[in-house]
Amino acid sequence: MGVRRNGEGTPHASTRPSVHPHSQNRSPARVLDTIRRRWYVTIPVAVVVGGVLIPLVYLLLRAFQADPGTLWDLVVRGRTLRLLWNTVGLTVGVLAGTSALALPLAWLTTRTALPGRKALTLLGVLPLAVPGYVMAYALMATTGEYGTLAQTLGLVVPRLSGYTGAWLALSLSTFPYLFLNLRTAFLGLDPSLEESAQALGRGRWRVFVQVVLPQLRPAFLSGGLLVALHVLGDFGVVSLMRYDTFSYALYIQYAASYDRIYAACLALMLLILTGAILLLEARLLKGLLFHRTESGTSRTAARYELGRGRWAGYAFALGVAGLSVVLPAGTVGYWMTDAAAGGVPWAGLGSALWDSVSASAPAAVLAALLALPVAYLGVRHPSPWTRVVERAAYLGYATPPLAFALALIVFSLGAVPFAYQTLALLVTAYALHFMAEAVGPVRSALYQAPPHLEEAARSLGRSPLGAFVSVTFPLVRRGLLVSMAFVFLSAMKELPLTFLLAPIGFETLALNTWSYAEEAMFGQAAPYALTIMFVSALFVGVLLLREQASERPAAAERT
Repeated sequence: MGVRRNGEGTPHASTRPSVHPHSQNRSPARVLDTIRRRWYVTIPVAVVVGGVLIPLVYLLLRAFQADPGTLWDLVVRGRTLRLLWNTVGLTVGVLAGTSALALPLAWLTTRTALPGRKALTLLGVLPLAVPGYVMAYALMATTGEYGTLAQTLGLVVPRLSGYTGAWLALSLSTFPYLFLNLRTAFLGLDPSLEESAQALGRGRWRVFVQVVLPQLRPAFLSGGLLVALHVLGDFGVVSLMRYDTFSYALYIQYAASYDRIYAACLALMLLILTGAILLLEARLLKGLLFHRTESGTSRTAARYELGRGRWAGYAFALGVAGLSVVLPAGTVGYWMTDAAAGGVPWAGLGSALWDSVSASAPAAVLAALLALPVAYLGVRHPSPWTRVVERAAYLGYATPPLAFALALIVFSLGAVPFAYQTLALLVTAYALHFMAEAVGPVRSALYQAPPHLEEAARSLGRSPLGAFVSVTFPLVRRGLLVSMAFVFLSAMKELPLTFLLAPIGFETLALNTWSYAEEAMFGQAAPYALTIMFVSALFVGVLLLREQASERPAAAERT
């Protein structure tokens, strides 16, 4: 990417990023011909498109069972407009909150010489292991006249509820999505532009704002999109905090068997809102590539010595970890001590753990395998058609889980009855629903992988698949690991899909945690909640260790 000077001689990242020939729009016919000739692309794309269209068709058929006049009344009624306002306001607030938490933490763990960066990175990822409803319970239990703060410190804090409670709980439980995307982007940045800007007399802050931040745009958009979609689809946090959004209203309509037509209309409006967000994100990403265009190898950026500022860095990182990890873990620990009298159901813990892992781990691998060709098409072969395919992957995540599950039930009973209530159907539902979490990190990695290396391999006689596996795949491996971590952690905590699609007798950790906590049996829920957090933390730790191991040879090569 080139650097140009403005009127004051200020270096900054060019507002017209370098565009490789691969990034030019290709005709849909040419792209379709490429897909047809490559089975390893055709099959995943067909699965993704078909999987997300099934729920959409189901919702449309449900909604259009009503006459046009009734549909219009349902859309413009006062409650619907209030739900729209609440949903948009909560999404914007959570995006701001997660950005304020994730960006400083990603910078501290990648661009500074702060001791203990690995531990801080783990603390920044661990909130993904905490279910959102557990985070909401913890915040409610510590505030109010009878909360933990009042009982132990005599500090009475107004009980969190409504917008404030939902905003805080969702920000603390979703900021790792943005943190991991930004961290991956920071690690992939080439420092040459920053060094050039500093050589021309600009301070570190100006360099960060004018050079570094523009290069983080794909990571911001990918991570922010995941956060926004999570907020749009969440019902556990908003229901506990008594804050009406589309997802909560939709859950009530389906769970109480009220007006299914109105529920379908709410789901379609939620999909339209999500579609607008997807179009905006695609518009902002259009034409952006941030890999090196000149010859030579990339280098690792020098780490900043913070001096006395390290104490502020520690205070920020540990404060975030205290609210997002220590608080919910401590609350669950309190539940454990409270369960001594009633007894803890240890007998079912092992089988619940096995059920959770046996569904979540295959779903994580399947989602990553489906996301790789979808992201590759979007980055290497951009066209209107491939953009539709890439955006379709997000529709599965945007579709409310309850509606998604009901649509799959109708489809399986009508087309493949032998798949109904099987583990394969549940794994497929997990993978299709959470694939949006897998696409973002892979796409960010592909934006930084130079395409001319793959072209060179093909010119030496490699097939398209062979060139990708030998040259590009090692460069996107880090993104694939992050993708699998995202899907695994989300599947471990998923409730609505598991409620409706799990085989008979299939009891996951999440199902047991929710069922006990919903009945205020917090002590009985504690072992299952702690196991979710422990297994998820262990899985994330392994991924981070593998990532650091893969970074060492690359760092040795660059030096």
